[in-house]
Amino acid sequence: MKKGANDRKRLLAIQVVMTIGAFVLIAKATSLQLINNAFRSRAQAIAIDKTTTYPSRGILLDRNGKLMISNNPMYDLMVTYKLVNPHMDTAKFCELLDIDKSTFVKNMNKDWKDVRFSKSVPFVFLKKLSVPTFAKLQEHLHEYPGFFPVLRNIRGYPVHAGAHLLGYISEVSPKDIEKGNGIYSPGDYIGAIGLEKQYEKYLRGKKGYKYQLKDNLGRIVGSFKDGAQDVDPVSGSDLKTSIDIDLQAYAEWLMAGKVGSVVAIEPKSGEILSMVSTPTYDPNLLIITRERGKTLSKLLKDPQLPFFDRSIMAEYPPGSVFKTVVSLIGLNEGVIKRNTGFVCNHGYFYAGHLYGCHGHRPVHSVDYAVQISCNSYFFQTLRKIVDQYGFYNPDKGLDRFVHDVTKFGLGHKLGIDFPNEKSGNIPTTAYYDKIYPKKLGGWKSPAIMSIGIGQGEIQLTTLQIANLAAIMANRGYFYTPHLVTEISDGTPIDSIYSVKRSVDIDRQYFEPVIHGMQMAVEAGTAPLARIPGVTICGKTGTVQNAHKKDHSVFFAFAPKDDPKIAIAVFVENAGWGGSYAAPIASLVAEKYIKGEIDPSRKALETRMHETVINTIEKKDEK
Repeated sequence: MKKGANDRKRLLAIQVVMTIGAFVLIAKATSLQLINNAFRSRAQAIAIDKTTTYPSRGILLDRNGKLMISNNPMYDLMVTYKLVNPHMDTAKFCELLDIDKSTFVKNMNKDWKDVRFSKSVPFVFLKKLSVPTFAKLQEHLHEYPGFFPVLRNIRGYPVHAGAHLLGYISEVSPKDIEKGNGIYSPGDYIGAIGLEKQYEKYLRGKKGYKYQLKDNLGRIVGSFKDGAQDVDPVSGSDLKTSIDIDLQAYAEWLMAGKVGSVVAIEPKSGEILSMVSTPTYDPNLLIITRERGKTLSKLLKDPQLPFFDRSIMAEYPPGSVFKTVVSLIGLNEGVIKRNTGFVCNHGYFYAGHLYGCHGHRPVHSVDYAVQISCNSYFFQTLRKIVDQYGFYNPDKGLDRFVHDVTKFGLGHKLGIDFPNEKSGNIPTTAYYDKIYPKKLGGWKSPAIMSIGIGQGEIQLTTLQIANLAAIMANRGYFYTPHLVTEISDGTPIDSIYSVKRSVDIDRQYFEPVIHGMQMAVEAGTAPLARIPGVTICGKTGTVQNAHKKDHSVFFAFAPKDDPKIAIAVFVENAGWGGSYAAPIASLVAEKYIKGEIDPSRKALETRMHETVINTIEKKDEK
């Protein structure tokens, strides 16, 4: 009896436990399936969606911490086709976006047979929505299920200057995607030119990703694993540059209406203070907007080539500024002395031909030859350099000359941290052997003496001429010109920019040349370059041009002692070097050194700004 009673109690206890467990399971199932929508939605999820979150691109600052490039918001409007209400008010929607019905239809309808598109996967409906347009849409976005915005960052330019220097971003091409090895996807932006391109790997940052669960209609029903696998975007690194953006804007202002370039360098460091190419354009014209294509097309069709960066890409004969280099090499090679004089009777006579020069007093020294820019003096100096091993052995002398010249950073790229730098040209023995074959008599020093005055086959960029000015300022050395001085992620600047590079010219030989440059401003070919209270040393150049008016060139540094700025200016078709290049260079130097222009030079400043030198011949209007 007792055993049977215990069995019944045990059975009853088991039944009670099982009944309670059954009720708990039923209650939980009811909660999951009928009450808790989150679990029900997740149960219906059939896909994991990977959404890109875009980083902020690194900003650019000038040497004084002034913002040159910023980030501004822009939106791409995405759509999931399956979620769009077929009865939506398309007229109102199009009005909000400022598009027509045909654009709406075109943007909505895709080739659904193409594997790139799916009615359940979001695609771009409309790119580049401005903030005002998005603000209008945002108030009504709840009326249009299936549409949602994606925030992108575009560039803004607080100072309307430095277009060539700063560059711009554009959408990646298939080639960019292929070369990027997975870094870029269609629709991403990349630095296209300028510093944006050169420092792309630092500026772009790293994209982030969000993983979300989606149902069979493409609706998001929750985050995957509560966001455990999401990756936050990493903003790009900021760059501090050597540029003085106010000086850059001022130089561009002076060069308005002219074709040419200005490069200014801090001699003691090689840091570039300004790098101007004109004609230029407002960099804000090429920010990412829906109107950008029209603007880009207009600029590309401009006959004055505003996208051509003349500061580093245009290669010109340097003209008489090169006489300073010839002087230094002649002195260093021992073929002339400081007090060497040459006869000049309005030119240099050779083989019955007069190679012209302007009238001046007899030349009694290197100083004076530089001061008054005597062509005859430098024809003969160049010949002495080339003929130092004998008149019939010019190749050895020229090889020696080229060896010396290349140490000045000529005939090859300087190595600036900027794309598309050209190397210029220093003609060699091999070059002249092709032009004057030995079987036909070859060449001798008279055939090439025009390079002694910076003409003929020699070509330099404005950057190289500015670097020559820095070499003069430093009395024989330079640092490779560069633009970026600091990267915010701590990456060190390339060590090549901190290497002191000697030109291997004895320092004593710079004294007569620099004295001649000082006198060229004070009592020579560049009186308009004088700066009240500042000793400036410079040299004019007038580059012969067979097709139009000659080019105006000037390079200088200031002050003479403890120089703060070295500068080169090239103005196409502006004539004599002292007329435009010299005053523009001195105004830029004065602005940098003193912060303002002396009242006595305000009229000159206004004239430089207002003068228009049109180098494009207009066609007759019909």
